[in-house]
Amino acid sequence: MEIELPWTEKYRPNRLSDVVGHERIVERLQAYVKQRNMPNMLFAGPPGIGKTVCAVALGKELFGDDFKRNFLELNASDERGIDIIRGKIKDFASSLAYGRSGFKIIFLDEADALTKDAQNALRRTMEKFAGTTRFILSCNYSGKIIEPIQSRCAVFRFKPLNKEQIIKRLQYIAEKEKLHVDKKAYEALVYVSEGDMRKAINFLQTASTTAKKITEAEIYKVATRAKPEEIKKMLSEAIKGKFEEARKQLDILLYEYGMSGEDVMAQIYSEINAMEIDAETKLRIIDKLGEYNFRISEGANERIQMEAFLAYLVLSSRH
Repeated sequence: MEIELPWTEKYRPNRLSDVVGHERIVERLQAYVKQRNMPNMLFAGPPGIGKTVCAVALGKELFGDDFKRNFLELNASDERGIDIIRGKIKDFASSLAYGRSGFKIIFLDEADALTKDAQNALRRTMEKFAGTTRFILSCNYSGKIIEPIQSRCAVFRFKPLNKEQIIKRLQYIAEKEKLHVDKKAYEALVYVSEGDMRKAINFLQTASTTAKKITEAEIYKVATRAKPEEIKKMLSEAIKGKFEEARKQLDILLYEYGMSGEDVMAQIYSEINAMEIDAETKLRIIDKLGEYNFRISEGANERIQMEAFLAYLVLSSRH
């Protein structure tokens, strides 16, 4: 029995021309394909927006049938020490390329997870094997990559995909999989994915296994996220001084949706700017939100901290 690939792999673009949302970057990468040459590159940006897709598609267009022999993909978050640089990377970089390409590519995903010692070793490897190997480094935070490596790379900054781009791709997948997806469900997928295409596709696939007709409610359920209106309702009740009502809404989020305290805090932060309250109140809420979120991240009881945050809003409303 053949096992079907997850949709993030099944619908991954295999050519640069199929990549959406990064037209300028794709144009530059296609120029490298035409020249049959390229510099070392650093892809920086949030997760799930196309960095890996672009690297793999570039490799396939450059190498064709020799792709697997000339392209090495590693995840630095799994193997982040100096041994990976001195072992797998050095061994691959030191051998000659197959076919007519003249060089090979090492794609190092999540390179910002590498230790400083590993990055310094990588810098020396990049210098030593510049004639036979090109490096593509992918990271979420370019500031965590040491300057000597950054100076050796052409930097490409990827921005999050917009709403229209995400929905268009999801509609394409829904059509291929013969799914019935409500318009509001697409809006919900954009909201819960926060610009991360991979996350949006995963949520769509998960929802498709539990419902024939995919609705907004189903998306929030599989994503264990609350509707924006429910977060706003909890905050509004607290700001009005109605602690018990706000606490009941919190119970729904924590127990019915199964959200963690940090999940609730993150959604509160997302919804504050959309609330019709004065700027000074927003500032006070954000200030306290950061404090209570830090407490939870340090191991404090999330239930107590969430109720303490609501209590702060209630007490503030009385002054």
